[in-house]
Amino acid sequence: QVQLVESGGGLVQPGGSLRLSCAVSGSIFSIYVMGWYRRAPGKQRELVAGITSDGITNYADSVKGRFTISRDNAKDTVYLQMNLLKPLDTAHYYCNAVLKTTWYGVRDDYWGQGTQVTVSS
Repeated sequence: QVQLVESGGGLVQPGGSLRLSCAVSGSIFSIYVMGWYRRAPGKQRELVAGITSDGITNYADSVKGRFTISRDNAKDTVYLQMNLLKPLDTAHYYCNAVLKTTWYGVRDDYWGQGTQVTVSS
């Protein structure tokens, strides 16, 4: 069974920083893409940032220059460093991993339960 466990959310003032972490555990053959999504109240879930196993990254336009995604393949962990936070960044942030549990299996999506980020003065 695969588990994704996020940490690092919380309440921060505008202009502040937070660092989210997501550790993947369980029966894993290989992790391909890892990413962070968010869902704000009344809005659809959106991709915030993604990173491949080779370190290729992509970001939502709204976070470019402020957020940085990284991963530690040895620890099966992905991070999201969030700087210059804005009230519009307030959302529930979810970790996602595309992985195989066996060499012969198919790639599948796995999700964490999420962590709340609130940006408010």
